[in-house]
Amino acid sequence: MIAETLAGIALVKSAVDGIKSTINTANDIGEIAKYVDNLLEGEKQVQQQRSKKSGLGLGDQLGIESVAQEVIDARIAQEKIQEMRTLIDLRFGPGTWQSIVDLRKERIKKLKEAQAKARREAIRRQQEMMENIKIATGIGAIIAVGIGLFIFLLTIM
Repeated sequence: MIAETLAGIALVKSAVDGIKSTINTANDIGEIAKYVDNLLEGEKQVQQQRSKKSGLGLGDQLGIESVAQEVIDARIAQEKIQEMRTLIDLRFGPGTWQSIVDLRKERIKKLKEAQAKARREAIRRQQEMMENIKIATGIGAIIAVGIGLFIFLLTIM
């Protein structure tokens, strides 16, 4: 559990370093987009890990070290995001950070909607296929009974 949280906070820190190293030479936001995405993804991982219930024992879940590490990592992630918000808004103009966050949120929403639509379509196709199998089985059974009756009538005569 702690290793996963460390991965999230490490992603945040590396993204911050990347943004800081390229912010002054970047001509547009696209040049630092991957770092911003990594920053937001790292913060998401930290938050998910913080709220996630692990399979560890009760003592491990409630241990001071674990709780303290989660809280500190979440605060560090928020601190770094605020720092990057300020840095990006200063470099590219007020509201740039919020535009990035809003656009990202919209794209995530569209992706989830597309995934849900794809799941619904797959379920519909599977149900349709099952219905076709039932119909084919029924038709096959009727044909088999018909052939059986035909053979039976031929053998009786």
